[in-house]
Amino acid sequence: MPVHRLGLVVHQGRETARDGARVVQAWCEAHDVPCAEVDVWSQDVRRRSGREEAHAAGDPDLIVTLGGDGTFLRGARIAVKTGVSVLGVDLGKVGFLTEVPARDITTALDAVHAGHAPVEERMTLTMRASRPPEVPAEMEAFLCYGRGPALPPPQVRAESTAGDGWGLALDVNALNDVVVEKLARDHQLSAGVYISGRLLAAYSADALVVATPTGSTAYSFAAGGPVLSPHMDAVVFTPIAAHMTFNRTVVAAPDEPIALRILPHSGRAAVSIDGQLRGVLDPGDWIGVYRAPQRVRLIRLQPTDFYGRLRDRFRLTDAPATATDGESAPFFRPASPAPPDLAGLRLPPPTAAR
Repeated sequence: MPVHRLGLVVHQGRETARDGARVVQAWCEAHDVPCAEVDVWSQDVRRRSGREEAHAAGDPDLIVTLGGDGTFLRGARIAVKTGVSVLGVDLGKVGFLTEVPARDITTALDAVHAGHAPVEERMTLTMRASRPPEVPAEMEAFLCYGRGPALPPPQVRAESTAGDGWGLALDVNALNDVVVEKLARDHQLSAGVYISGRLLAAYSADALVVATPTGSTAYSFAAGGPVLSPHMDAVVFTPIAAHMTFNRTVVAAPDEPIALRILPHSGRAAVSIDGQLRGVLDPGDWIGVYRAPQRVRLIRLQPTDFYGRLRDRFRLTDAPATATDGESAPFFRPASPAPPDLAGLRLPPPTAAR
């Protein structure tokens, strides 16, 4: 499907990102494709919702991001609201979301324009809450110091019915995670954690993370959580610095919602969605996090080598005793066609075996 209008999200603090933006703009000019830069970094312009950003950019049918995973998440927040694809150009150091090298920008845009680029879909999370989340005016300057203006609180979706016990449905999508964390260092976050509507445990912790498989290599991983394949659907719960014996991650099925209720004796808590502050919870408030019907559509030039990237990004090393065996070739990749029982499995492409 040809590109009719392109939205560009650029990390202006990186020279390589600005250089890449000029390449994208030149491609758009050569193909007579309108290009609108989406300014999600501005310090003095009101921050807008994903739908508002897309509308202000002329409702592009492709979002291109130039930066690291943080820049990609800002672009994905816009793309998921209109169901368009996002092309992430890799300029980061430890990220997992952006995969197209800067040298391949033109090739990737040509492939998208010709309808030949593979599209990979990733699960997102959405939320319900006991009340509309908001950041108190007196706290915003402190909580957002050094980060620019906060995003607007998530809007309430039309299907909400006040007072029916199901809470308010929020118009929000998280590709990585939803994090609830304590506001004051000397006052722990205390929350009851419910899975599929049943209490798992009451936690006293610095933070509680609910992540997607994509987000399993982000904050959840840093807290000791497991690595999940981004090709699967699951809901990952990881406590941060829990003051209790049971401090392990729980991996729930994609149809098992996870709810966090702030206990009466708890301190106030901040709610962040994909690293962006979106509200403050008081004791007695709750949020429910669950799989969203919307998925993020990622443009790829070739099938994702997630485990190769895992090895590279985290600089995984082999046991010294294996050094004499040399470098290992890809497994399950002879030159002949795959046997029937292996057909349809995710395997390295034949070119990787050379």
